[in-house]
Amino acid sequence: MSGARPTAEERRRTAGLGGRWAEAKASDSDMNAERVAGPALAALLLASVLSAALLAPGDSPEPDLDQRKHVALKMDQALLLIHNELLGTNLAVYWKSEYCYHCLYQFLVNVSYSGKSGKPSIAATPLSTQHGSILQINDSLEEKEICRLEYKFGEFGNYSVLVKHTSNGLGEITCDLVVNKNPVDSNLPVTIAFLIGLALIVALSLLRLLMSLYDFNNWISKAINSRETDRLINSDLGSPNREDPLSAVCQPEARHLSTLPHRLRSVDTFRGIALTLMVFVNYGGGKYWYFKHSSWNGLTVADLVFPWFVFIMGSSIFLSMTSLLQRGCSKFRLLGKITWRSFLLIYIGIFIVNPNYCIGPLSWDKIRIPGVLQRLGMTYFVVAVLELLFTKSVPENYASERTYSSLQDIFSSWPQWLLILMLESVWLGLTFLLPVPGCPTGYLGPGGIGDLGKYSNCTGGAAGYIDHLFLGDDHLYQHPSSSVLYHTEVAYDPEGILGTINSIMMAFLGAQAGKILLYYKDQTKSILIRFTAWCCILGIISVALTKASANDGFIPINKNLWSISYVTTLSSFAFFIFLVLYPVVDVKGLWSGAPFIYLGMNSILVYVGHEVFANYFPFQWKLEDKESHKEHLTQNIVATALWVLIAYILYKKRIFWKI
Repeated sequence: MSGARPTAEERRRTAGLGGRWAEAKASDSDMNAERVAGPALAALLLASVLSAALLAPGDSPEPDLDQRKHVALKMDQALLLIHNELLGTNLAVYWKSEYCYHCLYQFLVNVSYSGKSGKPSIAATPLSTQHGSILQINDSLEEKEICRLEYKFGEFGNYSVLVKHTSNGLGEITCDLVVNKNPVDSNLPVTIAFLIGLALIVALSLLRLLMSLYDFNNWISKAINSRETDRLINSDLGSPNREDPLSAVCQPEARHLSTLPHRLRSVDTFRGIALTLMVFVNYGGGKYWYFKHSSWNGLTVADLVFPWFVFIMGSSIFLSMTSLLQRGCSKFRLLGKITWRSFLLIYIGIFIVNPNYCIGPLSWDKIRIPGVLQRLGMTYFVVAVLELLFTKSVPENYASERTYSSLQDIFSSWPQWLLILMLESVWLGLTFLLPVPGCPTGYLGPGGIGDLGKYSNCTGGAAGYIDHLFLGDDHLYQHPSSSVLYHTEVAYDPEGILGTINSIMMAFLGAQAGKILLYYKDQTKSILIRFTAWCCILGIISVALTKASANDGFIPINKNLWSISYVTTLSSFAFFIFLVLYPVVDVKGLWSGAPFIYLGMNSILVYVGHEVFANYFPFQWKLEDKESHKEHLTQNIVATALWVLIAYILYKKRIFWKI
């Protein structure tokens, strides 16, 4: 970020890189309200989308902002006119984003010199508006910097930079920025959609309150039906059929069914929240940059959802494992079920929802091997096997035991902790000590034009090198998020081999949350204290690793690398969300978890379904204006709302797909 102008070598580089356990005291009237409010909820969700489409003003540009220059603006672009009033001086204009860390300037446009005094030469160029911009204007002949500007341009705005001599007669040059046409407020559709959603929440809360006041006719039958539903879905290791295939061999022996832990609604609600966000951002998130994955270091909304899903999977592993063991399932049978489920996740990820389909028919030569479901399958297998090997039966009166009770949820898992810390040591050792040809040891950067273009082919350092070595270039993700801002040209997979270690760590921290919920099931205060402690401890570790900055820490927060600071930060957030959801949903019953709980109970079906049918109507249709955030946002909200509706219908039909 120094003041020196780009050298000829830099220009050449630039051009080349070109529920609490369900208890009897839970409110039956609340469940009845949930039944009645379900269809209304779906209708209101769709109504909110239509309202957003009607209320949000258009954010598209007027045609031909400058017809003389024939510049057609795309989404997240502004028009920049460079007025060169300098006689005999050609200008070269360079640009870089403030969000691009230690990046080379990128060439924008040449502006020839003015032939006549008072008649400037003008060149037009589109400019990105996603982040703040840094403009550098050079004298082309002498290769020296004339001026530098920093400005946050607005979408579809029209701007001019006037390069001219000052009127003081000293020969000084000034660069003045002028706004010819004000930009549109591209975030307004998001704001309107948020306000409508907030109004819906208030309206549904009032409806629920009214239902609880006068509708008591069917509360007994509803309570019976809800218990039956919970029974059908109680095991995360169950099957999509109405009858659990393990039920014949997993009958309780020494325990009664009434003593077994019931399904926690807060767990399903959290999973549903993560999945809803995942569907929305995968469908495009209105094409807003903060609903896309971060180019490299830092966090966006899209970066939150996958690790939260992994965290909840870890919680479910321990809770369901304990439940099945208490019902008399043998560890050998459970190992077979774990292995089969992991295989199915990996198989579906590779052959059904493989994103490399977008580049043509799938063939082994180009098939992407890593992926989201593949990462989930490997993580699930490791954490589930660890818990299966070392988990001991939890006594019914555990909460009343005094010996080491304050930390027994940790001490009881010391073998798992030891193995997880050993895995983490492997990640640290490979990341910072493995020699990577042509790259500095311990490199964590994006390559491309980052780090002044010195390590253009070093994207991801050791993580990228291991994937290329063992999987090959053609079997990795071909369009990583770093290619947008850093112009990386090498394949890089954010779900690669090395990052799987830290996703295992994330799932294990989720299992720790499950242990807290189970070990202290009758002690709400103890549960909340432990959630708070974990939230704070992991947050402090994150601050220490990152130095509370996006790029200057020891280990920056990075979703592409799944860095350890990324795991501790998102785990801290996850414990905080549990800290809020558990008392609200399971203890006090102030919220049933709807509508998110419906998706949380059918997570695999919704995830696979939204990937497979992403390009089919009514989840996608032809837009009138492809450069409109409003239209994309409307389409993506409708698609997400439809999956909420589908999940609700499946919930009412008691159809739950488990693998």
